[in-house]
Amino acid sequence: MAGKGAPQLTFRAVVLAIVLAVVLSAANAYLGLFAGLTVATAIPAAVVSMGVLRLLGGGTILENNIVQTGASAGSSIAAGVIFTIPALVLMGYWPDFDYWWVLGIAGLGGLLGVLFSVPLRRTMIVEEPLPFPEGKAAAEVLKAGENPGPGLKILGISAAIGGVVKLAAANGLRLIPDSWAVAGYFANNKVIGYLGTGLSPALLGVGYIVGLNVGIVVLSGAILSWHIAIPVYHAFFLDTDPALATAIAGAPAEDAAFAIWSAKIRFLGVGAMLIGGVWTLFSLRNSLLAGIKSGFAAARKGAAHGAAVAETDRDLPMKWMLVALVAFIVPLWLLYHAIVGFWVASFAMTLIMIVAGFLFVSVSGYLAGLVGSSNNPVSGITIATILFASVVLLFLLGADGQTQVGGAPLGAVAAIMIGAVVCCAAAVGGDNLQDLKTGYLVGATPWKQQLMLGIGAFSCALIMAPVLNLLQEAYGIGSKTLPAPQANLMASVAKGLFGGELPWTMIGIGAVVGAIVIAIDGWLKKTGKRFRVPVLAAAIGIYLPLELMVPIFLGGLLAHLVQRFHKVGDDDEAGLDRVHRPGVLFSAGLITGEALMGIAIALPIVISQDAEVLALPVDLGSAAQWVGLVVLFAVGWLLYRTGKRAEQAS
Repeated sequence: MAGKGAPQLTFRAVVLAIVLAVVLSAANAYLGLFAGLTVATAIPAAVVSMGVLRLLGGGTILENNIVQTGASAGSSIAAGVIFTIPALVLMGYWPDFDYWWVLGIAGLGGLLGVLFSVPLRRTMIVEEPLPFPEGKAAAEVLKAGENPGPGLKILGISAAIGGVVKLAAANGLRLIPDSWAVAGYFANNKVIGYLGTGLSPALLGVGYIVGLNVGIVVLSGAILSWHIAIPVYHAFFLDTDPALATAIAGAPAEDAAFAIWSAKIRFLGVGAMLIGGVWTLFSLRNSLLAGIKSGFAAARKGAAHGAAVAETDRDLPMKWMLVALVAFIVPLWLLYHAIVGFWVASFAMTLIMIVAGFLFVSVSGYLAGLVGSSNNPVSGITIATILFASVVLLFLLGADGQTQVGGAPLGAVAAIMIGAVVCCAAAVGGDNLQDLKTGYLVGATPWKQQLMLGIGAFSCALIMAPVLNLLQEAYGIGSKTLPAPQANLMASVAKGLFGGELPWTMIGIGAVVGAIVIAIDGWLKKTGKRFRVPVLAAAIGIYLPLELMVPIFLGGLLAHLVQRFHKVGDDDEAGLDRVHRPGVLFSAGLITGEALMGIAIALPIVISQDAEVLALPVDLGSAAQWVGLVVLFAVGWLLYRTGKRAEQAS
C-alpha cells in the first residue's frame, strides 16, 4: 500500500496509460470482430506499467494503478464500438466508417459510462461489495509488483508466439489455415456431419481467462447448432426452403452446413439472446433499484460533508456530474436529429439513451461485479436497448421509419445509433467499476481514477474509426475472417423490426431454448451447484461457428487442469490468483500478439490491394490443416506449462 500523498496522476502515468489504451483497444477490436468476445486488459496493463515505470525510475503502486485504469478503459470502448457500429456498414447505411460519427458515438458513450458509474461506486464496492474478480486480481498483481520482470517476459514471449502463428495463417504467409474441419454426408446424403476447430492461439487464451464453466456452456450451444439443429434441418426441413435447397445442391458437406447455419440456424441464437437480455434486466430489478438509491444517497452525503470525506473515498463532485449530463443532452440531440430529421423524435431518442444508459450501466456494473468484465453480457444489454428503442421509434416515426436511407430503414439506423451509445456506456461503466474496485483495495483516490477513465475512453474513441476502416478494407467486416457476430445480430434485429425479413420461427424456437436454459440455471442456483449455465453465453455458442467455440473450451479446460493440479483452496483468493496469474498473462499475450499481428498484416494488404501479398509460394496441401492442429496443441502445452509455474515457485 502506498503511503499517504503518493503520486497518482503523474504525467508519465497518463501518457503510458493512453499508449496502452490505444494499443489494447485496437487488439480488442480485432478480437471482438473475430471471435465475438472481448477480454479485460487490466492485468497485462498493470504488469507492463510496473516494468516501464521501473525503467523510468521507480513507480508507486498508485501510479501503476492509474496506468491500468486508463488502459483498461480502452478495451471497454472497443467492445462497445465493435458490437454495434459495424452494423451501420453491414446494413448499407455507411460505405465505410466516418471518423467524426464514430468519434461522436464512442466518445459520448464512453464519457457517459464514466458519469453514470460515479454514483454506483459506493454501493457496489464499499457498502455492499460485490466480488469484482478481475478487480481483485489486478490489485494482487499491483501489490506483488516488486519484481515485474518475469511477468513481462511471459507477456513478451506469448505475444510473439501469437503473432508468429497469426502471420503463418491464412491471411499472412498462408502456411496453415485458420481452422481444421472434416465434414460428410450420411444416411443416403440426408444428414450432414461436421467437426471442426479453430487454430487460433488467441481463442485458447480467451478460454483460459473465462474458465471452464463458460467454455462448457459456449461449446454446448455450438453442439446444439452444429450437431443437432443443422443435421435435423437438412434431413427434415430443407424441402420447405426451395431457395436454400437449390443453393446448396451438390455443395460439399462443409459448405452446406455453413449455408444452413448462416441462413437459418444461427437465428436460434438470436432468440436466445433476446430472451436472455430481457431476463437479465428483470432478474436484477430489485438489486439495481437499491443500488441506484444508495449511490445517490452517498453522493448527497459526500456533498454535505465536503472536506470531511477521506481522500480514498472522494468521487468526482456529483453536482458537476449532473451539469455534464445535462450538457451531453445537446450533442446527443443534434446527433440523433442528423439521422431522423424530426426534432420531437430525436429528443425522444435522446431521453431513451439517457435513461437506458444509466439503467444499463447499472446492470453492466452489477454483472461485472458478479462474473467479471470478460463475462459481462453487454451484447444482451444492447439487444434489449435496440428492441425497446425500436418499439418507441415505430410509434414515433410510423411509416417514415421504413424509409430507406443509404440502403437501410431509417428506424433501424436510429435504433442502432441509440444502441451504440448505450453499448459504449455500459461497457465502459462495467469496466470502470472493476477498476475502481482495484483502486479501493490499493488505497487510490476515486476521483483521480474516474478522471483517468474518461481520458482513456476518449483517447481510444479517437482511433476507432481508422482501425475499423483498416480491417474493413483488408478483410471485410462480416466476412469469414471477421464475422462481427454481435454487429450482424444487431443489424438483423433492427432491420427485421422495420419491414425486413427475419426467420421468426427460428427466433421463436431460440427464445424457447433460452427460456429452458434460464430454467436450468435457476435450478442449479437453487440447489447450490457451482456450475452455472448463463443464458447469454449459451446464446453466443449457438450463434457462432463451432470452430470458434472448441478452442475456447480447450483453453478453459487447461485453466481447470492447472487449478486442480495446484489444489488451491476456494477460500484462498490470493493463492488462487497466484496460481492463475502466469497462465492469465500468457493468455493475454497470445490474444494481444495475434490481434496486433492481424492489424499489422492488414496494412500491406490495403496498401497493395492484394489479399495474397504476403503469401509464400508453398502449398502444404491437405497436410496444412494437420500442421495447424499440431501448432495449436503445442501452444496449449506451453500455456499449461506456464500456468504450472506458480506451484513450482511456491
